[in-house]
Amino acid sequence: MKKCIVVVSTIFLILAACANKEDGKDSKVALLKATDPPPVELVDHPETDSVGHAIKKEIAKMEELYDVAVIQGKEEILVAYKVKHLERFHMKRIEKKMDKYLEKKYPDENFILSSDYKIFLETVRLKEKLSNHSISKKDAEKEFKDIVKLKKEKT
Repeated sequence: MKKCIVVVSTIFLILAACANKEDGKDSKVALLKATDPPPVELVDHPETDSVGHAIKKEIAKMEELYDVAVIQGKEEILVAYKVKHLERFHMKRIEKKMDKYLEKKYPDENFILSSDYKIFLETVRLKEKLSNHSISKKDAEKEFKDIVKLKKEKT
């Protein structure tokens, strides 16, 4: 009788562990797999609106990275990225290469680069809030400034 209970409970545990309950929230799985969030643009002037999309497209081509999130604020652009596991030994080289490329391609823009998972996660959460319309553009700009402040604290 005890063996039967152990076997049945083991089967239930395995089934519960294997259940895929993905409800479309990128922030829940952002640290485990690539979420590929679209760029968030908090600017109002249309002549630079496509800069966030262009930056994401160009940075995502780097073979060392597997996920990129971009937020274009009024004064600065935050580029949060995740580096492939075996490439983590070359983090400084990757960031230097990315910074050099972005400064050369967009000399008028002010970039903040981060490979920190916390910054990436906050970026994805901000994108989700904006897409769900649960946050205004003004509050999103304030939250963006908080993310930038968090990044600068960690530096």
